[in-house]
Amino acid sequence: MDRYLLESAASAGRVALVEHVLGPRMLAAPMHRHGREDEYSFVLAGTLGVIEEGIEVTAGPGDLVAKPRGRWHTFWNAGEDELRVLEIIVPGGIEALFRRLAEPGGEYSPETLPALAAEYGAEVDFDATMPLVERHGLIV
Repeated sequence: MDRYLLESAASAGRVALVEHVLGPRMLAAPMHRHGREDEYSFVLAGTLGVIEEGIEVTAGPGDLVAKPRGRWHTFWNAGEDELRVLEIIVPGGIEALFRRLAEPGGEYSPETLPALAAEYGAEVDFDATMPLVERHGLIV
């Protein structure tokens, strides 16, 4: 579930703020990278797992994790409690993709998601995602 606190349209495209809420062991997205935005994840509650350019870290409340543009990354709830993360996106824009994915009927498959992601300057890598899902027993 996402809560859109500030969308890029309200900041002349400069920034977007989105709160992501994930249940235990839930994967947020397949491994991906975007060429336009930097993302910063500020952990509000729970345990955040992140893999960024092959390096895996966990973060807790009060921690900030950077995911620079052009670098492969994903994140998930690495704990047994609800995860709440404030996603700071600079410049804004990719949050529109999050909205599209959350629309009713917005279920995308490995066959259809790459084309949609490309509309927002992003790429996805399902082959790199599955070992992570299996290693951590994640819900997709």
